[in-house]
Amino acid sequence: MTKKDYIIKSLINAIGVLVYVLAVALLLSSGKNIFGESETLLIPIFMMTLLIVSATVTGLLVLGKPIHLYLGGLKKEAFVLLFSTIGWLVAFLIGVVAMLLVK
Repeated sequence: MTKKDYIIKSLINAIGVLVYVLAVALLLSSGKNIFGESETLLIPIFMMTLLIVSATVTGLLVLGKPIHLYLGGLKKEAFVLLFSTIGWLVAFLIGVVAMLLVK
C-alpha cells in the first residue's frame, strides 16, 4: 500500500471512532429516557462495562492495524497509519471545539 492508502485508511478508522463516540454520547444523553431514574447497582455496572467496551473498540480502531503492521515488519507504515489516525482525531476534536465556541 502507498502512503496515501494508509492516510485514507486512517481517515476511515478515525471516522469509525467518531461514529462510535457519537453513538455512546447519544446513548448517555438519553439515558434517563431509556433507563428511567433507577438507583440500582445495574447502572454503575452498565457504565463500567460500557467504559471497558469503549476502550476496547476505540483501541482496536486506533491501534489494531498499526500494531499488526509493526509486528509484520512494516514499522514506517505502522507509524504513518497511527499518527495519521491520531491527526484525524485531533482535527475532529478541533472541529467539535470550534462548534462549541460558535454556539
